[in-house]
Amino acid sequence: MSAVPAPHYRGRVDLFSRSWTALLTTVADLPDEDFAQASGCSGWLVRDLVCHLVIDAQDVLITLATPTDAEPTVDAVTYWHVGSELPSGEDPLDALTVRLAAAYEDPGLLRFHLDDVGSAAGRAALLADPATRVSTQDQVLTVADYLSAYVLEWTLHHLDLTAHLPDAARPPAEGLAHSRATLEKIAGADFPASFTDQDALLIGTGRRAPTSVERAELGGLAQRLPFVLG
Repeated sequence: MSAVPAPHYRGRVDLFSRSWTALLTTVADLPDEDFAQASGCSGWLVRDLVCHLVIDAQDVLITLATPTDAEPTVDAVTYWHVGSELPSGEDPLDALTVRLAAAYEDPGLLRFHLDDVGSAAGRAALLADPATRVSTQDQVLTVADYLSAYVLEWTLHHLDLTAHLPDAARPPAEGLAHSRATLEKIAGADFPASFTDQDALLIGTGRRAPTSVERAELGGLAQRLPFVLG
């Protein structure tokens, strides 16, 4: 009989599921005209970001189907590669995503594809043993850590998706709080308590510039911004 997953493992899986479901639901509820709006990702429209989410969902499926007996090399925090240069949207892979998104033509097709692949990724996450080790990008980590890292991915992209869509649903509060805590561990410093979780994420990752008041509150941390995650 298989062991019952530890509570802290199951909590990470549940948070992944809630964050991913919220993002999929927000995309499903977007009217067609919103797919042509700008997203919070430089050089990408909403349709380009949604196409990227299809690729992300495929990556989740591939990773969960790539178990290994090797010792973990990273966890949910050290999984991230941290840079300081914001993406311009001109990277070859970014440009390919734009071309793929344009090939769908009908937003309904793109919406359907994300729902199809995304739902499968969500089910695979719920069925996976959180303690199993998996391999991705030449790194090894537990399923629980991998899914925990992806809560940050989903939350940031949910903010990107709705950056210029004021009527669209925002990320779940618990996903925002978890993602802020993860970013603070990556930074090795806390953001000011006066910052909302959303503002800490947007400012911390360079998605918006801090105001003069916010910069003063950040103190020395302001000189280390942004933390560009990849």
